[in-house]
Amino acid sequence: MMKVLSILFVGIAILSCRKDQTLPHPVYSPTPYDLEIPDNFPTMNIPDDNPITNEGVRLGRHLFWDTRLSGDNSMACAECHIPSSAFSDPSALSVGIDGVYGKRNSMVLQNLGWANNYFWDGRAATLEEQVLMPVEDTVEMHETWSNFMNEIREDELYEVMFYEAFGVVGYDSTHAAKALAQFLRTMISANSQYDKVLRGEAIFTPTQQAGFDSFNALSGGDCFHCHGGILTTDHSFKNNGLDAMPLDSGRGSVTGVNADNFTFKVPPLRNIEFSAPYMHDGRFATLDEVITHYSTGLVHSSPNISPLMEFSAQGGVQLDPQERAELKAFLLMFSDQEFINNPKFRNPW
Repeated sequence: MMKVLSILFVGIAILSCRKDQTLPHPVYSPTPYDLEIPDNFPTMNIPDDNPITNEGVRLGRHLFWDTRLSGDNSMACAECHIPSSAFSDPSALSVGIDGVYGKRNSMVLQNLGWANNYFWDGRAATLEEQVLMPVEDTVEMHETWSNFMNEIREDELYEVMFYEAFGVVGYDSTHAAKALAQFLRTMISANSQYDKVLRGEAIFTPTQQAGFDSFNALSGGDCFHCHGGILTTDHSFKNNGLDAMPLDSGRGSVTGVNADNFTFKVPPLRNIEFSAPYMHDGRFATLDEVITHYSTGLVHSSPNISPLMEFSAQGGVQLDPQERAELKAFLLMFSDQEFINNPKFRNPW
């Protein structure tokens, strides 16, 4: 009998050691994340109550790729924010777990630490607010945060990660939101060919130079007003003349202000090569279609059109085929393969 008990105790000890090797006893001692921000980028405004830590980022990355966040355990955040598409959706309108189409295209996830008023209509003031919404949206992931928390309550890996990140045992959606926001703030795209030109590591080709000049010229593509600067967006809301009689109220549906009707968040142009389709409703399948919209008489002088669309009365900036090709050559310089393929953003499960 004693021999049997001894064998039993040894077996338990071995299993415990194996478990400890996989899931060490959690310790709350978060370490600051080494966020690599280029010198020519602005300072990132990180909330005082949500500093970026290695432990928080690790947790956020696991949450981002966890299909249990959806009501039928089939869809993770990454389902509509695919790495190869600059963390956007290659479909014009994303489909939720119930087969229902949303009404807008999924936005790219890059350099969000410098953004504000998230979503096309800006309905979320902070990144911590934004990450909570898709989970409970009945058209998207159709789950509740309380259900998700109950589902993972016995998951020992999450128990360890939540404690290491926030020092809590009774974790909830606020901790999950902070972790997801931390992870998203690490997704910085800053190593495109254009960045290399700025750093003196590359030079423009003649075609790219012509496109750059057009991008920044009133008499050319006239893109710089909304897409100038290192982040390629001014984070404002604009009506860019897509329709003569727009149906989607955009920002106006959030603020209730008439001047905001039919305006949408100005998206960044970084990695535009990968983020098709384009516009808030994904109506343009190719970058050529986008450039054509602004160039060849397709711009509509609709209500609340941005005053920066100076050439809307003539339908656009009237670029000829060569000028459009030059502008496209410059826009393709924003492609950042290192960002698209960064293993730190991939599925950790």
